[in-house]
Amino acid sequence: MLLALSFSIVHSQEQYSPFLKVNELSGPITNFVENVTKSLEEANFQIIGQYHPAGNEDLFVLAYTSEALKNLSLQFPDRGALGATLKIGFVEKDGITTISMLNPIYMFYAYWLEDNDAHQNEFIKISDQAINAMKNVGSMMIPFGGAQTQKELIKYRYKILMPYFTDPVELNQFSSFEEGLRVIRQNLENRKGGTEKVYEQVFEDKKIAVFGVALLDPDKGEMSFLPKIGEDHIAAMPYDLILQGNEATILHGKFRFALYWPELTMGTFMKIMSTPGNVKDVMEDLTK
Repeated sequence: MLLALSFSIVHSQEQYSPFLKVNELSGPITNFVENVTKSLEEANFQIIGQYHPAGNEDLFVLAYTSEALKNLSLQFPDRGALGATLKIGFVEKDGITTISMLNPIYMFYAYWLEDNDAHQNEFIKISDQAINAMKNVGSMMIPFGGAQTQKELIKYRYKILMPYFTDPVELNQFSSFEEGLRVIRQNLENRKGGTEKVYEQVFEDKKIAVFGVALLDPDKGEMSFLPKIGEDHIAAMPYDLILQGNEATILHGKFRFALYWPELTMGTFMKIMSTPGNVKDVMEDLTK
């Protein structure tokens, strides 16, 4: 009992970064996507989406999941399915491609809150599988982008009076899950508001759907905000929209951007002061 308690205390004090640098390789992004894809698939992950953030050929994201991850995410009723998608980022600069990955543990603690204690063995196993899958690509695994403890992630917010995970932006309520699914799919197909669908995960029996949405409007989307806050954190993209039951929501921009860019100063965040509102407006339009 004492040993278990000691382990829990030590584990809660360990710090986690939002990203892991996998490798730096000479050559364009296209040289490495196939190897990353193959490595993930050999580890029983499935690629569910890919895109160039901001329409920039020097930026690339792969979105992936697994049956185990999807099933685990559904154990968390408060928008837990947002944690069902992991991402790999590619950034090419001066002929060098840097490959990074979203740190699964970081996201799991931030999204699954206090409820994660009963499932730690399961999501640590998934995290280890994702990290081990990348060993064929590179073994640097250098944490970057800030550091938070488990306790800090569970209660994360950037500053006092800023939103938590539990303060989502409510976009729209539909007459049914099916209507919401139809409307959002149609709007994404029509690329409403300069958007594109990167991925879609639908859990029909749970009446839950998650969409990864590219924000490609040149004035209000990724092209506008990513250069200001840092493209090295590209594995945080795309932005996610969740339909749960008949209600569509997103994480508040003041939470989500801060979570994945936690080292930014308030001065830098002021440069994207309009971005959370712009994201809300675009996502809201997708539900109408």
